Amino acid sequence: MTETELLRKVSVLPDNLKEEVSDYVDFLISKYLSSKSPKKIPLKFGMMKGTFKMSPDFDEPLDDFKEYMP
Repeated sequence: MTETELLRKVSVLPDNLKEEVSDYVDFLISKYLSSKSPKKIPLKFGMMKGTFKMSPDFDEPLDDFKEYMP
């Protein structure tokens, strides 16, 4: 498909669909043509240990729901 054919097809679309085509083209550009693609760090079990702190009463029922608790 030539660029002219593509432009002709897009030109007959309503404005809202032209916006969707534009968004999809932006997605394709970022996915396939990005020279700065981030390197993925391999995930390991427990790698986020110590990152989050939970409240000591985390498992306690919330006061807002006491009327619903048996």
